[in-house]
Amino acid sequence: MSPLFVGYVAVFALAAVACFVSVRFVDRIEDPDTRRGLLALLLLTGGWASAHVGFLLAPTVELAIGFYTVGLIVGIAAVGPWLYFCSAYTGRTLHRDRTYRRVLLGVFLLIVAVKLTNPIHGLYYEASYATVPFAHLAISHQLLHWLAMGLAYSLSVIGYFMLLERFRQVSYDTRPLLALLGVTALPIVLDVVGFATPYLIDITYEPLGVTIFAVGVLSVYVYQFQAIQVTGGHDDPTILVDDDDRIREYNDSATALFAQLRDGSGLGEPLWSTLPDVATATDSDGPVFAIERDDGTRYYRVSETPFAADQPQLGRLIVLSDVTEREQYRRELERQNERLESFASMVSHDLRNPLNVAMARLELTRSEYDDENLKTVADALLRMETLVDDVLALARQGQPIDEPTTVSLSALSESAWEMVDAADGTLDIDGEITFAADSDRLQQLLENLYRNALEHGRSEGEPLRIRVGPLDDEGFYVEDDGVGIPEADREEIFESGYTTTTYGTGFGLAIVSEIVDAHGWTIDVTEGAEGGARFEIRGLELR
Repeated sequence: MSPLFVGYVAVFALAAVACFVSVRFVDRIEDPDTRRGLLALLLLTGGWASAHVGFLLAPTVELAIGFYTVGLIVGIAAVGPWLYFCSAYTGRTLHRDRTYRRVLLGVFLLIVAVKLTNPIHGLYYEASYATVPFAHLAISHQLLHWLAMGLAYSLSVIGYFMLLERFRQVSYDTRPLLALLGVTALPIVLDVVGFATPYLIDITYEPLGVTIFAVGVLSVYVYQFQAIQVTGGHDDPTILVDDDDRIREYNDSATALFAQLRDGSGLGEPLWSTLPDVATATDSDGPVFAIERDDGTRYYRVSETPFAADQPQLGRLIVLSDVTEREQYRRELERQNERLESFASMVSHDLRNPLNVAMARLELTRSEYDDENLKTVADALLRMETLVDDVLALARQGQPIDEPTTVSLSALSESAWEMVDAADGTLDIDGEITFAADSDRLQQLLENLYRNALEHGRSEGEPLRIRVGPLDDEGFYVEDDGVGIPEADREEIFESGYTTTTYGTGFGLAIVSEIVDAHGWTIDVTEGAEGGARFEIRGLELR
């Protein structure tokens, strides 16, 4: 038995075993689509190499041709998983496109039909016995074979370009992976030598290259392979640090953002010394930092996720999201709130002091004189005091909620009810939910809704019933059985100063609206089940 023959059998058998054994390590790949593509590629490549072994060892011509045909089918089928794997790994969606998949399936079935019907037309290959370089069934490929091979390699090149583009997008030393990728193309040289010379047999050697690439990725370079995938897969600046907080990888966007990372000078360096602002943001409660650029100040939010390959955790993936517009809006809103708070406090202080003096002097005067005009003055001063309180509340209740807590609707509803003058009213609580809110402001909201119902909702001399309960879609309602709110007025009732009574300030429901907005909720006014007003508040974060 020729040593070269033994070598052929051994090499392809080893490739098949390596593919099938490597299947058990595929779960190291975290991305599901990439994992599925590599798994299918390993299985088909292992089957392809096994068919070559069967072809070489087959005792009869018929059996050898059978193995060879199986190898042809499995080999062309491997192009699909290769493209699937490359598309998934590089963050594309081509592998999920049904149109592409149907076209490739149709082409595959057509090529399979041509191969299976070769005994009829003989346009794909011809078989004959040969003794050089050892005794074997020689296959002479015809025109249709070269057309199919050209198509297969053309499609494979698309996958190569996908991978090369991804490798180019990162700073990591990709030479080992580029070498592995190059190995998959080297068998083409063996194909040419086998076709043009008698030194090698005319057979497809591609299973060897694919095996080396797949096994190398899984056994040696799985960390680098996944590091390139996760960093190159983000358009935002992305940095990968190891468990010691040293920079291991970053993408082109990070290089463009930080001069310290250019020319690979940041690789292997501690994050805190290379990018101190980023390191500080990762350890702070407010992970936003500013960078001065030619186009002005830009703000970035830092988010982190653990990174693991075949180990529990190898580091952290840091993604920087540009939140400039949102941060500028937030800062401007804070400045406006500060100015509003300052203005409201000033108005409250400057008005309340002379108001208190006027009310004190009035009480002294009323103790000496009983005059109807003095009562009118007292009512006016009391209304001014209420207006000052409401203006100050309106300014403060709309400020953003910093640290919401878990609140109980039923408990706060009862607490708010105890704070209002409800001698002629009753409160029914129809259910319970817990959600995130500022408890003080939520109680203020409920008190204002109760007072609005008690002051405006009931008919003269009639008792009023108020109901509070949860909504099905993450919200709650406050409803009364009073006279209701005309539909034409429902859009105006939340405006500051809107009132339908002589002594109302018009700020009660405006404060409700501010509290709702501060929480990020929504409020709607509808007609209640018994004809009264129904306020529905939605958008809660249930707990």
